[in-house]
Amino acid sequence: MSTGNYDSLVYRKHTTRSEADKAINSLKGILQGIKLDGEVNASEVKELQGWCTKHHDLVNRNPFKELMLLINEAVNEDANRPELMEDLVWLCQQYEHNSVFYDAATADLQILQGICHGVLADGMITDKEVEELDKWLDGHAHLDTYYPYDEVSSLITSVLSDGKVDEQERKRLMAYFNEFAKLTDKELSRKISSEIAEIKISGICTSNPDIHFDGRTFCFTGLFQRATRKEIETQVAKLGGLISGSVTKSTDYLIVGDSGNPCWAFACYGRKVEKAISMRKEGYRISLVHEYDFWDVVEDMH
Repeated sequence: MSTGNYDSLVYRKHTTRSEADKAINSLKGILQGIKLDGEVNASEVKELQGWCTKHHDLVNRNPFKELMLLINEAVNEDANRPELMEDLVWLCQQYEHNSVFYDAATADLQILQGICHGVLADGMITDKEVEELDKWLDGHAHLDTYYPYDEVSSLITSVLSDGKVDEQERKRLMAYFNEFAKLTDKELSRKISSEIAEIKISGICTSNPDIHFDGRTFCFTGLFQRATRKEIETQVAKLGGLISGSVTKSTDYLIVGDSGNPCWAFACYGRKVEKAISMRKEGYRISLVHEYDFWDVVEDMH
């Protein structure tokens, strides 16, 4: 055996458990996402097959072989798909008792990404799916300072603010979910990419942000409507916050100026925002906060 192969085996021994736990959390989310509208169609089952292919290396690890057998059965038994879905969810839940690799928040975030994947699995986002996802988010508010929960929550809150989901909002949701819920169905993925080609999403401000000032680092970007950049920095310093001219690993909040942009709830553009989003995807806890929400928090403190 070569040294390279040996090192690979040693590495896999330590990583297989994390891969298995992440795969199960992803599947749980995909199943929940598929079930949100109460229907299971052929495209959604095909995406489950894609999950099997992607995680084939884990087939000899409990309970993956049984999960994959159930998914293959769902392909052929379309009349029994709803029941098979319940069996899959149940089997995932049995695995939970032995799953300790990830903390609860990380596991829930993996499930959330899976839910978005499941919603996107048939290339459509229905009103019912948006409403049911909103309920799931409400029940997991402990994730409100984590990416991507805060951004998904902000999007859903904005979409449902007028009580309806129009086609442009539907496309924005699809574009956002497509950012991190990568479909295994390449043909469907190309179709979605074509439909959302004109939608640009760079970053999304957190709705109802939880802001603390003492010892926290603030950075600013954009044009501010309510006060000058200097006045805002002075206010932050008075409350015990630190000021940074650029987004770094120590940045806690990036305050985004309104700039007269009517789409701020969906997209904030700029170099600092792009860097913050990139760092958030790497796991850094940087919150994007709209200037109106920033001032609401400041006023509540007086």
